[in-house]
Amino acid sequence: MTGLAVALALVAALLLAVGSVAQRRAAALVPDDEARGLTLLRRLVRSPTWWAGSVGDVGGFVVQAAALGVGSLLLVQPLIVTTLLFALPLEAWTGGRRVAPRDGVWALVLAAALALFLVVGEPTAGQDRASPAAWAPSGAALVVVLGGCLLAAARRRGRVRAAALAVATGIAYGVLAALTKSVVDLLGQGIVPLLLGWETWTLVVAAIGGTYLQQAAFQAGDLATTLPAITVGEPLVAAFLGLTVLGERIVVGGAEWVLIGALVATTVLATVVLARSRATGAPAP
Repeated sequence: MTGLAVALALVAALLLAVGSVAQRRAAALVPDDEARGLTLLRRLVRSPTWWAGSVGDVGGFVVQAAALGVGSLLLVQPLIVTTLLFALPLEAWTGGRRVAPRDGVWALVLAAALALFLVVGEPTAGQDRASPAAWAPSGAALVVVLGGCLLAAARRRGRVRAAALAVATGIAYGVLAALTKSVVDLLGQGIVPLLLGWETWTLVVAAIGGTYLQQAAFQAGDLATTLPAITVGEPLVAAFLGLTVLGERIVVGGAEWVLIGALVATTVLATVVLARSRATGAPAP
């Protein structure tokens, strides 16, 4: 099952990269005087490129859900970060330019860190679902952090507001990933358990809230400020919930924890660098 989960996670990352690149390419063709509210939406829905990107996004989420159905959050979510590795060359190719050597080096660093993490850590699957009581401590901690981010966003402007909203988005999407694993299990039990499960409706709230927070973050600041926080925040929150709520484990001991810590730090650093590079090369809204 581990091999299947890895393969599905990589396919999901590729589809999400295609969707992201296509949608941003479509948005870049909209004139600045029409890049507002419903006018922007009307322009985008008339674009075949935007619809192709939407299909990629939906397909990526479906395949990601399938990966979570057979693999752990600790295995799948770090691999979703490889979306950056697919998106950078795709954006360069569609934009008629080359990937910068610096980005190529950091891409190799990210790939190597992820591979070593999977080999050394050997993430093990936990349970697909947990009771509300098991969710309570971790959920309460995330609610406190989320509330702090929203409070900071309400009181500040500019990059601080954008960064706070981006962190909040990462939290929402991390919770969404964890709940997706539970909802996939409910789906296997039938439509009635799916509709009656509290995870299903919490997932809907997390998806809607995350989408809103992401758009608010993008409106408040540039992508170089917001994209790294979102890209890093989602897998970190999902991994936190996998460890504390769903009983997933990393099989290491002693000095190996130092190596795992170094690999996680390297992965975060490489992700931030590549996300900022991608944001810098993105079309302006």
